[in-house]
Amino acid sequence: MCGMPQQPPVRSTPARPARPDASMSLITNVMDHSLDDGYAEAAARKRSEGTAGLPRTLRAKLGLAAGLVLAACVVTVGAAQARVAAPVVAKEREELIDRIDEATAAADRLEESVDELREEVGARQREALRDSGGDRSTLLGILSGATPVHGPGVRLVVNDAEDTADGGDGDARSSSGFADTGRVRDRDLQRVVNGLWESGAEAVSINGRRLTALSAIRAAGDAILVDNKPLVPPYTVLAVGDGEELGDRFQDSADGVYLHVLQENYGIRTALSVEDDVRLPAAPSVTVRTAQPITEKGTS
Repeated sequence: MCGMPQQPPVRSTPARPARPDASMSLITNVMDHSLDDGYAEAAARKRSEGTAGLPRTLRAKLGLAAGLVLAACVVTVGAAQARVAAPVVAKEREELIDRIDEATAAADRLEESVDELREEVGARQREALRDSGGDRSTLLGILSGATPVHGPGVRLVVNDAEDTADGGDGDARSSSGFADTGRVRDRDLQRVVNGLWESGAEAVSINGRRLTALSAIRAAGDAILVDNKPLVPPYTVLAVGDGEELGDRFQDSADGVYLHVLQENYGIRTALSVEDDVRLPAAPSVTVRTAQPITEKGTS
């Protein structure tokens, strides 16, 4: 028979409802198989053999009980020892703090005692100096340059000649004569300082540098050094002493005449003035080379 071609029947399969956790298959697999298959088989085997769970025999039960009792004893003994040791540690800490406080107080008392002894020694030294003819410690400090001083004195300013202030041949003056230059040399300042000492100066400084018995005035090229420190002109020399008398004695001395010759022949500028209050600093460093005790009269 001819007719229309038959269509194959359409089979309809009812769809399964989707699981709510279908999108979390990995988490679902982990939750469903939380125990490894090998562990699961071992646990099932122990259950079948009757060896799973708590020990069943009396000996096993006694062993477990003994282990628990031993563990409880260890914990109890440790707690008891900690409770007993706590007061001991606290007591030792308090004792250590008390010892520190006592040592600190003793150190403070010793420091106060040292200060009192220093004051007593100083008072006895001053008393001994007065009994032996006066307090010479102050005078020694002034003469050695260890202490700053002030008082009447003179101010002497020595400067290069005007036409040689920025130059000069740098030749030092010879002992027989002077080179044709108006620059102040180290020998000039040496004679000025020595002349002031000989005229009665008690303390001398050059450009703020205190001179002592160990000071040196030297030359390095065109520069003048005082105790290895370079000076820059003009050179201001301060001297403490009887101002009027000190100035007159210096001008009348050979070194004062020498300075006047430099001024007249080479144009070196000088200015001497008497001051009511001249202030000199202490020397930067004073080194004691030798010391000798003072013996009383009639003793050796």
